[in-house]
Amino acid sequence: MSDTLITKSPLAPSAAATSATKQLDAALVWLMALTCGLVVANIYYNQPLLVAIGRTFHISDSRASLVATATQVGYTLGMVLVVPLGDMLERKNLILWMLAAAALCLGGAALAPTFGLLAMASVLIGICSSVPQLLLPMAATLAPEADRGRIVGRVMSGLLIGILLSRTISGYAGAHLGWRTVFAGAGGLMLALGALLAWRLPRSRPAFADGYAALMQSLLTLTRELPDLRRSALVGGAIFAAFSVFWTSLTFYLASPVYHYGSDVAGFFGLVGALGALAAPLAGKIADTRGSRYALTISLALSLGAYLLLGVGGGYLVGLVLGIILLDVGVQSAHISNQTLVFSLRPEARSRLNTVYMTGYFTGGSLGSVIGGLAWMHYGWPGVCAVGSAFVLLALALHRYYGR
Repeated sequence: MSDTLITKSPLAPSAAATSATKQLDAALVWLMALTCGLVVANIYYNQPLLVAIGRTFHISDSRASLVATATQVGYTLGMVLVVPLGDMLERKNLILWMLAAAALCLGGAALAPTFGLLAMASVLIGICSSVPQLLLPMAATLAPEADRGRIVGRVMSGLLIGILLSRTISGYAGAHLGWRTVFAGAGGLMLALGALLAWRLPRSRPAFADGYAALMQSLLTLTRELPDLRRSALVGGAIFAAFSVFWTSLTFYLASPVYHYGSDVAGFFGLVGALGALAAPLAGKIADTRGSRYALTISLALSLGAYLLLGVGGGYLVGLVLGIILLDVGVQSAHISNQTLVFSLRPEARSRLNTVYMTGYFTGGSLGSVIGGLAWMHYGWPGVCAVGSAFVLLALALHRYYGR
């Protein structure tokens, strides 16, 4: 890559790494994990509240659902347009400003007098909630090389648990205190996190010395120059597609004559996915000791085994639960293995590497949701398991053969 795109720190890499490592302790790692969980929850709080929001503004359920869509759009914009700034600006200041902006936007959502203003606030909430995608590269930078996968996995476990529990918490709080209280409370949490991070988070030295246009151009340059980055993004997209195929179809399957379960029981199955979050640090440790490629191969094999189990035994509750556990462990472990590899490619460009990887990851997830719904509609549960298995096999093929 040309020197105009990336300028390395004046510190020698080894000296910078030694200095950064001294600033990382167990308490800071857990604080980063907590921050990731609480911030990413901002994206999902609104989903159980959509009916109540629709009643407040006297609108249809379909229109109320635009709040959830607006938040997801905002998160995507933040990931593409803001997260790369972690390589150009001092990360601590950027994170603190984003948390303050998130608190302001959540407060605005709590007070929104019209649905249009709530939707606008939701886009901004999504943008500001891309903070975890800044913290993960920061954790990778602060971590000693031998423990990088384990520490990234531990921070990622906070993000996964936040995604998992956010809907449960907001649904309960919204039912008893009102949807506006959920947004207001989340805003208060962002201020509290900002205070803690201002005290504990170390400062970083930006590695990119050019302007914003060059920063965005460098995303294309990195993608072109690093085949491992392209492969990781494609593998991540394929495995997240397999994950989305399942979770998009599960509610329909549980409501079918096979089970006759309602949405409340479907929410319980989401809690089963907590084991996927618990597996994240273990996957990182395996990546540290045996290498990311080995850890990824094991993870993809687990995911394929999960779909075989779901296809054969998904009609039995025990088979369904075991299949969910195995799928979540496999997919989350694959994600950690991929990120560990990506963060090792260009230490001075970790925020941009994360942007490229996560863009591929979420693109695959969106594709999986669409195809999963179509598979259920036309072919039922066997079609869902077949499509999910096909995405896992695609991930295995890309992992084994792409760019080699």
